[in-house]
Amino acid sequence: MATSSIREVTINLRAHASQKDLIDRAAEVQGKKRTEFMLEAACEKAEQVLLDKTFFALDEGRFKQFAEILDKPLANRERLVKLLSTRAPWDR
Repeated sequence: MATSSIREVTINLRAHASQKDLIDRAAEVQGKKRTEFMLEAACEKAEQVLLDKTFFALDEGRFKQFAEILDKPLANRERLVKLLSTRAPWDR
């Protein structure tokens, strides 16, 4: 994930005191400031959620069907090139 030294936007949120204390303790353990810790944690979770939409599991029968489809010649190469050249949502 690309980051810059100058932050561009502000994100505000409200939390219970116990949540803030938990976050502060965890940030301290890692030697980080609260904001740095929270941004890293939120971005890691966001990437995980987006990747969950990318990866999937198939049983053996469906995997064989899937592999057969993948082995067929491309019907529309331009669409595949466009898809593969698109940046991941978390890299935008």
